[in-house]
Amino acid sequence: MKARIDMDKIAKGLGAERRGRVSASGGYFGAMQLVADLETRFRVPKGGGRPTVPGWTTKRVLPLSEDSLRRLERLAKRIGEMKQVHLEPMQVAALLLEAAIANIKEEDAEKLLEGRRKKAD
Repeated sequence: MKARIDMDKIAKGLGAERRGRVSASGGYFGAMQLVADLETRFRVPKGGGRPTVPGWTTKRVLPLSEDSLRRLERLAKRIGEMKQVHLEPMQVAALLLEAAIANIKEEDAEKLLEGRRKKAD
């Protein structure tokens, strides 16, 4: 198992101060951020099996378009090959969903719904 990186210790050693998390949104750097999240959060259960995030205790069905599922499959395959782990597309979806939720303001989420309501009318 890889050692965890202590960002506070690194900042202290550099005489710096941590001011929050920086996240990439897309492209190469977004993909690398996703890989870093996988490495940081995924753990193999004690009894063995597929790596998962220990805090993920609830499972739900998530409707997706075929295009979205294919894209998630490609991402899971690519990241899995890069890091030599087996990833399911829905594990990638869960990470992306959690990242989006963490970075969206409630007002912005409400605006998304407003736009959908107008299209439905």
